[in-house]
Amino acid sequence: MDNTNPILEHMDHPHELERLFRKNPEAFQQAFSIAWEQRPDSQILAVWHERLFFTEAEPSPKASLLRKDFISMGILAILAGICSRIILLFVERQAIAPINLVFGILPFMAAYFVTHKAPNKKVVYVLASLFLLSVIYLNALPLEMKDDILLAYLHLPVFLWVLVGLAFTGNEYGKGSARLAYLKFNGEFGILYACMALCGMLLTGLTLQLFRFVGEDVTEFYFENVVSFGAAALAILAAYLISRNLKLAKNIAPYIAKIFSPLVLATLVVYLIMVMGIGKNPFVDRDFLLVFNGILLCVLTVTIFSITERGTGERKNVSDFIHFALIVLTLIIDSVALLAIAFRLTSYGITPNRLAVLGLNVLIWANLIWIMRSYMLYLRNKTGAATIQDSVTNYLPVYGIWAAFVAFAFPFIF
Repeated sequence: MDNTNPILEHMDHPHELERLFRKNPEAFQQAFSIAWEQRPDSQILAVWHERLFFTEAEPSPKASLLRKDFISMGILAILAGICSRIILLFVERQAIAPINLVFGILPFMAAYFVTHKAPNKKVVYVLASLFLLSVIYLNALPLEMKDDILLAYLHLPVFLWVLVGLAFTGNEYGKGSARLAYLKFNGEFGILYACMALCGMLLTGLTLQLFRFVGEDVTEFYFENVVSFGAAALAILAAYLISRNLKLAKNIAPYIAKIFSPLVLATLVVYLIMVMGIGKNPFVDRDFLLVFNGILLCVLTVTIFSITERGTGERKNVSDFIHFALIVLTLIIDSVALLAIAFRLTSYGITPNRLAVLGLNVLIWANLIWIMRSYMLYLRNKTGAATIQDSVTNYLPVYGIWAAFVAFAFPFIF
């Protein structure tokens, strides 16, 4: 009988077993059932048995609700909502700057990751100290709309975003794979949060309309209390769902990256051709230079998102050449922006805004050169895809350091 059963006949040939399975899975499974009855002691057949008949035990609803990470998520989501509402109250009274609203979300996201990842005490102490220092420093700044103060307001959230990344990576903050996972988390978080926010908007519209039917206008109350609370709480919920390996965002993100990369490339080429035809000049037109830098940041974000969503085991395809073209085009835009900023610095003098924009463009230019070089080596089969992702993840701390420098040093320098 052994000779008539292909499973038993090729038990010592893994490649042949895999070939038989791929050729006809149903016939393979039938033959396997007979073979398993005859040789239940075989380790090879035991592995195949798990592969063919594996079912993951589903936790009961009660057990799911009592999970430690679910409870911590619920508590932190409620605290984030309450804290955001309190901060909004002080913002409305013009007692504090609106940028304080980030402290109603980011510290609680970091706290969730700390409870979920359980890093060592050193990481926890660093996170707590830097968040506390940031909130004290931010509110010690004068409530003035000066350039150096506004730059601090704009750069501090970037620094806090890096702190959330430290909480996310935990004890593995030095590993490129952990940083890559954080970048992927951000892409999936954006997709999931946008979906939930859209549902929240629909619920808001329905709720307001229902109250209007009975002659009550609760718009102001609803936005000040329910919407502000929900926007913060949803951020913690989204972080929880993604950390629980939610399939929706993880499955959609790579497709969004593949769809938007060529669209962004085509749009950018058409836009630059049109700009050259119109004769817009970033060297003398300040507003256009700001738009130019805005385009640069958007394209850089799309590029990094596309790179992080690319699987290291994925073979070369047309998307890689699109990504490379996008990087080259972004580098050209950044080079033009750098020349324009340098021209304005030498012609009109140094200001906080010009110096901050110059520093950011220099950092992006260096990062793009690194990414482009890594992509060139990959396309020429001299390195693997992991090298491209390393050129992104290893550079992340540089952006955090620059953001911290602008936020904490510029108000004293200027």
